[in-house]
Amino acid sequence: MVFTVLKERVWKKLQGWKEKLLSRAGKEVLLKAIVQYIRTYMMSLFGIPSGLLDEINALCARFWWGVRGKDRKMHWISWEKMYRAKSHGGLGFRDLKVFNQAFLTKQGWRLLCNQDSLVHQVMSAKYYVRSSFLEAGRGLDPSFIWRSIWGEKALLLEGLKWRMGDGTQISVEDAWLLGDSAVVVPTPNLECSANL
Repeated sequence: MVFTVLKERVWKKLQGWKEKLLSRAGKEVLLKAIVQYIRTYMMSLFGIPSGLLDEINALCARFWWGVRGKDRKMHWISWEKMYRAKSHGGLGFRDLKVFNQAFLTKQGWRLLCNQDSLVHQVMSAKYYVRSSFLEAGRGLDPSFIWRSIWGEKALLLEGLKWRMGDGTQISVEDAWLLGDSAVVVPTPNLECSANL
């Protein structure tokens, strides 16, 4: 599998550090700075299988709580609770599944907003010639990149709303809100004014 390189890199980074030499703060910095940022490029283009992300999280949890040879120490708190912000009793680690979703949703936002970009031109020529990214279907035999970005379109649609403006571009079926606080869905005459 192509994505096993992610797990192997995490494993190599963790094996390079001796557990006894690092304090809890040192382990936290190592996990946040090195392990959780390995290959964010891959996460921004591909939907990484959730089973693999669970395995990477398990490696991080084993490193955090400690492992000596084949003996594993007790995990006193679930790794999911450690995702919480420090102000809410967690340690602020990133949930890799949510991180992957956020990256892919941002790519969808870029396809929606940056219509002059080369990526938009290539994707629109192949997958949505006569429509916009929001109306695009999955297509027949799509690339893994397109399937990954298209799969997070529903998450993007949850946060998009029309800003009224003069009302000429709004359809009755579209979701819309009054006021300046609404997130803007780009139209041909309207630039993207909100960033993810």
